[in-house]
Amino acid sequence: MQEELEALLNQRWITKRQNKKLYYQIRDQLGEIRKFTTEKMGCSILENSLLVKMDKIPVQPQPFMGIREFASREEYAFFCVLLMFLEDKDPGEQFILSQLTEYVKTHMPGAAPDWTSYTQRRRLIRVLRYADKQEILAVTDGSDEVFMNGGEGEVLYENTGISRYFMRNFTVDIMHYTRPEQFFQSQWQEMGEDRGIARRHRVYNRLLFSPGVYKSEGIPEDFEYLKNYGRRMENELEEKLGCRLDIHKGSAYLIEGEDSRLGETLPGHTVASDCLLVISRLIREKVGQGNLQLREDETILVDQLAFEGLLREAREQCLPSLTKNYRDMTEGEWFRAMEENMEQWTMLQKIPEQRQILLMPILGKIEGRYPDSGEALEQTNRRKRRKRRKA
Repeated sequence: MQEELEALLNQRWITKRQNKKLYYQIRDQLGEIRKFTTEKMGCSILENSLLVKMDKIPVQPQPFMGIREFASREEYAFFCVLLMFLEDKDPGEQFILSQLTEYVKTHMPGAAPDWTSYTQRRRLIRVLRYADKQEILAVTDGSDEVFMNGGEGEVLYENTGISRYFMRNFTVDIMHYTRPEQFFQSQWQEMGEDRGIARRHRVYNRLLFSPGVYKSEGIPEDFEYLKNYGRRMENELEEKLGCRLDIHKGSAYLIEGEDSRLGETLPGHTVASDCLLVISRLIREKVGQGNLQLREDETILVDQLAFEGLLREAREQCLPSLTKNYRDMTEGEWFRAMEENMEQWTMLQKIPEQRQILLMPILGKIEGRYPDSGEALEQTNRRKRRKRRKA
């Protein structure tokens, strides 16, 4: 069951067309999987002749939860219009790019897109490539490069029929919603905010869909639930997903085991991940020296200038070991890259009106450093000696 449950957690959906073996594996295990996801996480599972999909609605939206392939609001609007366009198409029905561009021009909210603009053509193609990657449509003939670069050329697409399952189905009328928060709150309305079932769903949801659970965020009783039922939860999560649950004074984390495969992990195998480890180590050192003060909830509040000083110091430590791309960054580019990565991993929250940064408890959970030149040379020599003995 672990492999099948991990697949549902890691992927938007598993389609019969693309991965028939896994599709049937999940369907065979669906009874047991559905029991866990509905009882513990509050996540329903949709299953039909095309796909199997788990609805993963987070309790708290985070910066990393958007569509990473999209770089503008207009692309989200293009995508919504694309879903409208496909709604009237039968599975397997084909269409050409010019049909879609005309439809988008007619139905786009606000000003109609100008297809003589390279920027807008590129944004539409980015959306179509994402839709292709998600198996919402398939390219049958032609190349989108011709249209993107010159505004001419046709591409033949096929509707797979999966687009109608992309959006979430609501059990309540959403036409009166005026704030984004209402969409997240609606999933708890039917069971009541203060009931134990809703609390259990929120806690499991936050553990599985976020890098960490913080006492300072969300409903205080949720963290008390973690402390009271943590041992029982850990046994279940270890059995189902091979994970360990670490609970601290102000935060909690799901730690992957050797056989776990739950999405992206930290630390990862990227230069940015290495830099985050160095930044975390530096912050831990500052706390140990008394230069930074932990608050009651294990967060640290610093002003923007002090935070940039931390990043500047970390950059000096990282610079000799960085790849050319990161070495060539200006100081400002480095700051922006690190802030973006830290925000994605919920390591910080910006308070722009006060020009302050709230550093989150996950920074105390990890650390790392680059070896100095002497250590690096010794490690290289050891590797050479091992190779000689092996030969």
